[in-house]
Amino acid sequence: MDVVSLSALAAEQVAAAHASSTGRCARTIHGRQTHALRQTVLALVAGRTLGEHESPGEATLQVLAGRVRLSAGGESWEAATGDYLDIPPARHDLAAIEDCAVLLSVVSTARG
Repeated sequence: MDVVSLSALAAEQVAAAHASSTGRCARTIHGRQTHALRQTVLALVAGRTLGEHESPGEATLQVLAGRVRLSAGGESWEAATGDYLDIPPARHDLAAIEDCAVLLSVVSTARG
């Protein structure tokens, strides 16, 4: 079994996001197409957003570093390092208030 340092991976992903023209970077650390649970470390540079998108299934977000704003259906929630959020099952957006890295966990009912 491999041990993954989430704090080290968060720092790596933030650095990679700064090097990317999109201001974001992601790495899936658990699950692929055939798993019901997928976990991805996602980094955004301050001021960047993912853009509004559909929820792919039941999902949660844990902030590993920085601060974010999750918006859905006219509501928004701010979260900082160590905070945990349930992602509403609706169109939503994630914005980086400051450079950030989050652990996105998604449970999909569609398995390959």
